[in-house]
Amino acid sequence: MTTAQTKTHDETMMHRAIELAVQAQGNVSPNPLVGCVITDGSQIIGEGYHQKYGEAHAEVHAINDCLKKGFSPKGATVYVTLEPCAHIGKTSPCADLLIKQNIARCVIAVTDPYQEVNGKGIAKLTDAGIEVTLGVLEAEAREMNKFFLTSVETGLPYVAIKIASSLDAKVALKSGISKYITSEASRREVHQLRATFDAVLVASATVLADDPELSVRLCEGRSPKRIILDASLRVPESAKVYSDHHTPSTIIVCNESAIKDKQQKVQELQSRAITIIGFKSSTEQLDLESVFRELHSRNISSILVEPGPTLATTMYQNGLFNEVLLFLAPTILGDDARSGFGELHIRSLSSAGQLRLAECRRVEGSDDIFLSYRK
Repeated sequence: MTTAQTKTHDETMMHRAIELAVQAQGNVSPNPLVGCVITDGSQIIGEGYHQKYGEAHAEVHAINDCLKKGFSPKGATVYVTLEPCAHIGKTSPCADLLIKQNIARCVIAVTDPYQEVNGKGIAKLTDAGIEVTLGVLEAEAREMNKFFLTSVETGLPYVAIKIASSLDAKVALKSGISKYITSEASRREVHQLRATFDAVLVASATVLADDPELSVRLCEGRSPKRIILDASLRVPESAKVYSDHHTPSTIIVCNESAIKDKQQKVQELQSRAITIIGFKSSTEQLDLESVFRELHSRNISSILVEPGPTLATTMYQNGLFNEVLLFLAPTILGDDARSGFGELHIRSLSSAGQLRLAECRRVEGSDDIFLSYRK
């Protein structure tokens, strides 16, 4: 097995595999995004990507495309964004398929950390005499699959905090009015973001204040599951998230005591196919890490949180996030407006945590700025 150096042709082919893979964003979770390209050394003779959870993997689509075009994979080089699987899951092992097709070389961007694979696919290929090159465009492939990799490596979903604010970090007027600080172009981008995440999460205070739909409407794409943190079940049944056509994809997280105290309301919500998850707690506060672990166990690998100040503060203080996404409007609202975070009780600048800038750009079609920061 060789480790990738700067190989222009390999990078070009892997870039194409990544282009293919991202076409399935929002459709394959909790599986990874995977693209595959097959070449005979001079041209692409087959390509494909994992299109839908539970269906054929990228390698299968690429092999079938190759054969359909009248080419043979024998002696070919295969480029794949993630290590070919080596186990029987919903499909047969892709490593076995590549071996059966007598390919000569396999170029892989990222090793699959899933315990049933994690080097086993590479070992199968090398044991069969296939040359393996690992690490071509690894950084790009890891970024593309940040949801999947974080989910497998940590046992928690990838969590992004999304905040829309003024330049002075205000998210609402003193009266609580917040619609709309940022532009329609930014709101469209938020909807595009929602379509890529497994779920969007808010606290009950947001639902009571804004009665949001939390669906994808301003662009094409599937609407994510909706998670409402409502410890005491105070959100009324008439809320949009509990009464529209997306209701069956809604999850309520609350205290077990609230389920016992409000059995009639619980039965009504469950009759609408809403999922209710109860947690033991001696206070009104939910243990967010336990909540995230439970959601992860239900195949939710990524969550876009659209928080109010209280939830944002709790998440930040406890490090329960991977990324902060900021949409900044070109306006100043002043000290009497509401801030995006509550008190953090920071006593010195040296003790304030710092985030790493991942992206900074102007939102196309507006004067808003988009910023992405990682831990």
